[in-house]
Amino acid sequence: MKVFEDYFSEIQTDMVAICLEYVENKADEIFIYCSYEPEMYVFDFFYRINGKIVHKHQLNDAIKELDSQQYQIYDVSRERQKAALKIGNQNLKLIHKKCEDFNKEMPTEMKLYYNVKQNSLKGKYRYDLVYTNDD
Repeated sequence: MKVFEDYFSEIQTDMVAICLEYVENKADEIFIYCSYEPEMYVFDFFYRINGKIVHKHQLNDAIKELDSQQYQIYDVSRERQKAALKIGNQNLKLIHKKCEDFNKEMPTEMKLYYNVKQNSLKGKYRYDLVYTNDD
């Protein structure tokens, strides 16, 4: 029988898989940012490629410095970006549902770091309100 941590890990792994697929498995590191505050979900991601930090729409900038005969052009169209963000947001909503199902607190912020070469995923989580706090 699956426990909460199994679901939580599976969903985070899927988030990484979506980001890896977006970059066609050609990144050194992936950085994923998720935020949840009452009825607001945010999912975004960026990469380190060839030593450069690049956002999802800048993938081709990271490879321009390589031999122009060798590199391929990434599809960074708005449609592709929207599709990846939509799946990431769906995953974040699924995490929220699993938190409710298992009576666990939903993180308000998740920062995931994936080292592609080492196949290593690390996460930092916050549980206090970040953006809607009125203090």
